[in-house]
Amino acid sequence: MENKKLTTSAGAPVSNNQRSQTAGDRGPVLMQDYKLLEKLAHQNRERIPERVVHAKGWGAMGTFTVTHDISKYTRAKLFSSVGKKTPVLTRFSTVAGEMGAADTERDVRGFSVKFYTEEGNWDLVGNNTPVFFLRDGYKFPDFIHTQKRHPKTNLRSPEAMWDYWSLSPESLHQVTILMSDRGIPTTPMHMNGYGSHTFSFWNNDGERFWVKFHFKTQQGHKHYTNEESAKIIGETREKYQEELFGAIEKGDYPKWTLKVQVMPEADAEKTPYNPFDLTKVWPHADYPLIEVGELELNKNPENYWQYIENAAYSPSNIVPGIGFSPDKVLQARIFSYADAHRYRLGTHYEALPANAPKSEVNHYHKDGSMRFFTNDFGNPDAYYEPNSKGGAVEDPTVEEPPMKISGDAKRYEENDTYGEYKQPGDLFRMFNDDQKNRLFNNIAAAMQGVSMEIIERQLVHFDKADPEYGNGVRKALGISELENY
Repeated sequence: MENKKLTTSAGAPVSNNQRSQTAGDRGPVLMQDYKLLEKLAHQNRERIPERVVHAKGWGAMGTFTVTHDISKYTRAKLFSSVGKKTPVLTRFSTVAGEMGAADTERDVRGFSVKFYTEEGNWDLVGNNTPVFFLRDGYKFPDFIHTQKRHPKTNLRSPEAMWDYWSLSPESLHQVTILMSDRGIPTTPMHMNGYGSHTFSFWNNDGERFWVKFHFKTQQGHKHYTNEESAKIIGETREKYQEELFGAIEKGDYPKWTLKVQVMPEADAEKTPYNPFDLTKVWPHADYPLIEVGELELNKNPENYWQYIENAAYSPSNIVPGIGFSPDKVLQARIFSYADAHRYRLGTHYEALPANAPKSEVNHYHKDGSMRFFTNDFGNPDAYYEPNSKGGAVEDPTVEEPPMKISGDAKRYEENDTYGEYKQPGDLFRMFNDDQKNRLFNNIAAAMQGVSMEIIERQLVHFDKADPEYGNGVRKALGISELENY
């Protein structure tokens, strides 16, 4: 088979791709060597800003198949019939680490799924935990600063991390999960995924339901201890990429079962906890899991950069039948995610192959950087709205029912009579003795080098969740129970 001929990016044939064009054997290099200039200029621009969070990631393509009917809760067409299939693109990630971070560090994992539905893209952008460290998006930049590098030492700072957590008792639920066995999954396939936030469904009758999304791994949960993780990192920093890519190449396709918790709209006024608080879970006894369908990953992208690095997920990508909630962190993410993509990838990031909907697209966004597709969708006269030139028009039939909200516009103090400590304490009491001991030791390891003032402040939170929790951490730290009083 004859090789294709090498060209410049403008399509001109390249006669020599081995040497620069020079004046004589010894140079200098000529400014007219446009092939050299093009090659160097393109290399200088091969990198783009990495994600501020979730920089290190792994992903694959696959299919979502509906297995159970939930059409009474939502009019979303991707759930409209049992057996219906929707193509998806997934990305898993660590939160704190940079692009070069090791895959098996103790960290929360991102779990994002882009559903290419007939009504547009739906992005479910969550984590491998059902809660998070905070309940208000206003605090997110502060929290992420504690997970990144110290401005002077340029090192990760356990002091900053525990200082923030000890001053933010709402973080205890997530901290307990992070420091438990589930803090280091062995692969992306061996962990659950959660929408984490409270979202909403709405049906053809205009009824709204609050909803939580759960992806339950069919591979089972597997985790590394700190010692096992350290050994793996000494051998490879790319463990998750190797495992996920390799499994799919072998035809060992990972699967998750999608389940939902559904709460009638009026119930939100009755629960003893705030159902829109990202630091809380909904008890399964009150709102049991309802099976919806199966996610299967069965294809590795031909080009990682094109489909995984360029993948841009945002909670703002929803479809008719799925909506938001008063969750304050979700409301902040609706802005911040799409804004981050416009900065990192460009104005028209949603036209890139990874993000382009499979459904028809018609809008009046004009010009700007990366406008590499037609400006008019086949109708050059319709470049504004409203128009009488046959341009795209609104569809009132997909109008979402109004969300019931009330109150004065002010910065409200959190009024959580349910308490910060009940759910972390309940979680702790579910652990067996071995799991508790690993939790104590993991926390003690993460507190190495942290000042005693901060440790003592954090121990009080453990105590309030369960006295055994606080005393177990003290023992792992080598601190007498009396030193804290």
